[in-house]
Amino acid sequence: MTKVGFISLGCSKNQVDTEVMLKSLADAGYTIVSDETEADIVVINTCGFIESAKRESIDNILDVAWLKENRSLRGIVVTGCMAERYREQIFSEMPEVDALLGVGSLAHIVDAVRAVDSGEKYSSFEDKEKSPLGGERILTTPAYSAYLKIAEGCDNRCTYCAIPLIRGRLRSRPIEDLVAEAVALGKNGAKELNIIAQDTSRYGLDLYGRYRLTDLVREICRATDIPWIRLLYCYPDKITDELIAEMRDNPRLLPYMDIPIQHISDHILTAMNRHGNGRLVRETVEKLRREVPGITLRTTAMVGFPGETREDFEELCNYLREARFDRFGAFTYSPEEDTPAASFPNQIDEQEKQDRYDILMQTQLPISEELQRAKVGSDVTVLCEGYDRVASTHFGRSAADAPDVDGKVYFSSKKRVAPGKFVRVHLTDALDYDLIGEAVEVLD
Repeated sequence: MTKVGFISLGCSKNQVDTEVMLKSLADAGYTIVSDETEADIVVINTCGFIESAKRESIDNILDVAWLKENRSLRGIVVTGCMAERYREQIFSEMPEVDALLGVGSLAHIVDAVRAVDSGEKYSSFEDKEKSPLGGERILTTPAYSAYLKIAEGCDNRCTYCAIPLIRGRLRSRPIEDLVAEAVALGKNGAKELNIIAQDTSRYGLDLYGRYRLTDLVREICRATDIPWIRLLYCYPDKITDELIAEMRDNPRLLPYMDIPIQHISDHILTAMNRHGNGRLVRETVEKLRREVPGITLRTTAMVGFPGETREDFEELCNYLREARFDRFGAFTYSPEEDTPAASFPNQIDEQEKQDRYDILMQTQLPISEELQRAKVGSDVTVLCEGYDRVASTHFGRSAADAPDVDGKVYFSSKKRVAPGKFVRVHLTDALDYDLIGEAVEVLD
């Protein structure tokens, strides 16, 4: 039987799409292999959000193309955001690619692989706003930690962002479908459910006429016993008092929130078409800290947006010192085709963007170090992820650490701890982004 390999690039939302395609191909009888050098056909699920992501996608296509030319690989299928956005250019400029699927055609992955397996070219770009939501998956994450994608697309229309062009308008999945998927993931051994969408906090507005994220969390908690539920990608202007109260009162909804603020300057936020101003951002952060003691806040910010003055940038640096975010990431502005900001005046020089990025990350580093050191001497619950034989230590994540984007907790233990087990760990040391400790008790 034909062997198919997968390369999944970009965000966790793309990863869920990959998992759905894996299930479709497995059900059709194809053999899935983890090493692309062993594959007959490789599917590359691309990202096209910013320039660096596009470069990564292109590099991966070229690497796999080398296998096609020099090894036994017979075909390349390109899917995802870059395929959707650059369909004409990919076929014309990369003849090594045999099939293209837009984001609205992922359900046709079996047709694409079958065509390539027969030596034919294939492409499909169906309406992205009518494509199925959800679907059975083969997890690429460990069974104990899974993503739950609750919506597709985005209605925010930030002037720098191509996601609405690529993925279409917001489309929320019905609560009953999501609860059924959460139940299945729980039966499969999920201890942690990471809820994701382009804008998680907007969930339900298109289907129900109001925000329903809190209702969704409550229904999942009623239907499952998954102990950790984590919210990612919540926008400051849509974090309701109801949601904050649920996080405060529901021990299974982790006191962790990912809030992409992007900036704090009113001038820049208005130019970005962000909903809400700097005051709203400040008030939301203050309210979360006040109402949910001990909450871990993650955010991202963009530097070098067109027209960002030195004063705007200094205001952002000052706010970083003031807010003391537990987790922080930044990126430089990338002018994306067909987005309003790409044609804005006063574009920032690339070197200046990089300089500002470096300064911003240097501003955050001592904050992160200080917050990490403050945890030494306390006990935390850690979800064990494995054992590092080289370092002779276990590792995992606490409630304050989201998968893929945050740090780890490394801990010693007299007995081997299985992945997926909760452990109480006494913290003895801190690194820039990771923690070190000793296992006190295996909790389950």
